[in-house]
Amino acid sequence: MDDDDRSPAVRGRIGRPPRERGAGIEGLRPIVSVPSEPASNEIARVLLDYIMAGHVGPGEKLPSERQLSESLGVGRSTIREALKSLGLLGLIEFRHGGGTYFRGTDSDLLPRVIEWGLLLGERNTTDLVEARQYLERITSGLAAQRRSEPELEAIHAALLRMGAARTTEQFVDADVAFHLCIADASGNYALANMLKSISALLRVWIHRVMDAETSFDVSYLEHVPVYEAIAAGDADAASRAMETHMERASGRLLATLHEIGE
Repeated sequence: MDDDDRSPAVRGRIGRPPRERGAGIEGLRPIVSVPSEPASNEIARVLLDYIMAGHVGPGEKLPSERQLSESLGVGRSTIREALKSLGLLGLIEFRHGGGTYFRGTDSDLLPRVIEWGLLLGERNTTDLVEARQYLERITSGLAAQRRSEPELEAIHAALLRMGAARTTEQFVDADVAFHLCIADASGNYALANMLKSISALLRVWIHRVMDAETSFDVSYLEHVPVYEAIAAGDADAASRAMETHMERASGRLLATLHEIGE
């Protein structure tokens, strides 16, 4: 395709000499525009590539908004939105008055976190939380009707691990396992896979909420009636208990996410 066949936005971004973009910070590549995608998503991907290429190590500070804005040729508001997106993924943290730092991440989780996370923007985050609420309510009701004894034992084991957790990591592992065991017990392969596909991002979010809590007790006690209803084979009670838990947990989560980048 000739340069003149490209849209003006794309032609303007990829037709310039390489040093005109990204020359200010070593390792930042030029942007290739995707017309249907917000500019902040493009910048988020550029910054992600820059970080994961090793230009910033865990615990190290990223270039300032001003430096990134000048190097990438976009406004600081776009840089800010892109950084907020990476913050939602748990990849970076904002220190008031002290800049932005790479937190580091589990490389095994990263691909699936990014798969969902680059939907980003606050509205899309809310949509994903809402979708999870509906999925969890349905799978818990089905699990009450269909679970086998081994599946019930797996749900119970995860609940016991939550109750015994002494660290955030232990609690998050048990919390995620509890919900995925319920999804498996629902007997619906499609619904279970939908929940599993976002489990990496949920792990990041749950970890963030638990880090902000002074105790795991509130969250743990919300899970108990869900298990009890599933054990009793009461689908309506299981759905109601899960709905209550999801409403409260989602409220805590969204309150925490809204603090990012403020």
